[in-house]
Amino acid sequence: MKINWKFTSLLILLFAALLLAACGSGGEEPAADTDTTAETGETAVDEAATTDEKMTIILVENAWSASELNVAVAKILLENELGYPVEVISLDENAQWPALATGDAHASLEVWPSGHAANVTEYIDGAGTVENGGLLGPVGRIGWYMPSYLLNDHPELATWEGFTTDETAGLFATAETGDQGQFLGGDPSFVQYDGDIINNLGMPFEVVFAGSEEAILAQLDTAYSREEPVLFYFWTPHSIHAKYELTRVELPEYSDECYGEADSGGVDCDYPGDDLFKIFWSGLAEAAPDAHTLLANMNYSTEDQIGMIAAVEIDGQSVEDAAQAWVDANEAVWSGWLP
Repeated sequence: MKINWKFTSLLILLFAALLLAACGSGGEEPAADTDTTAETGETAVDEAATTDEKMTIILVENAWSASELNVAVAKILLENELGYPVEVISLDENAQWPALATGDAHASLEVWPSGHAANVTEYIDGAGTVENGGLLGPVGRIGWYMPSYLLNDHPELATWEGFTTDETAGLFATAETGDQGQFLGGDPSFVQYDGDIINNLGMPFEVVFAGSEEAILAQLDTAYSREEPVLFYFWTPHSIHAKYELTRVELPEYSDECYGEADSGGVDCDYPGDDLFKIFWSGLAEAAPDAHTLLANMNYSTEDQIGMIAAVEIDGQSVEDAAQAWVDANEAVWSGWLP
């Protein structure tokens, strides 16, 4: 059989051309997709990189309502305005310092300085592993409180001298304390020098720890409803000052010298006023500069904070709902915190 080589060669060339055309067409499609995405100003790679840049911000929540509300406000703004994922962890106020120093946590938003001089010296002034994040705004004050109705029959209880007699101790005595009066403390992890104050001022009283803010409030509510004596550790700002008529017991005036004896049990004076401040992991500004800016700028009034606390503790709102309501009503305030 005679083969027509010219015709065969033509067929081979035609087949090769078709094959090359098919391969070329398949290879151009990704480039076309890239061009289309580029017209929108970003690519899939760019989107992934943007997501990866947003580290999870870990906020520390302490065991009182105001701390929970501060964290809830910050969480809303970090997530909704800056796009950061946020994790909230619960730590007591002393355990948070080493966690921030190592970067296991990134920010705590309400520190009461009167109880943390040693931590400030060690972690901020010394090692530099924790940053002072600036003032939060509210001014706090820890103290001794009792229902004001007690002064009707016992006006001497307005000052500490009235608590130095056995007669007064008998008014506040419980089955747990026997002949001594009961002083109701908070969570043992709270900053509190009440045992030292009682011992150093010669008061026949014993500290009994309620265990939490909620437990103090429960015992206060019971005593108040029966107009019974109760002497307890508490603080302002807090919603209880709107709910109950309370009197702050006048202790010897605070001094730096008095609190200089704290480590040796020598405190015998009142608690100081506290300008509440924030603390951050020292690497936060570099790792998440816009989040750092927002948290550093975060600052509102004592009245703002009391309003949120009252919404939770008196009106029965959740912490999240009270924080969201404040954010919704105060854009003019928090917009100034944004980078």
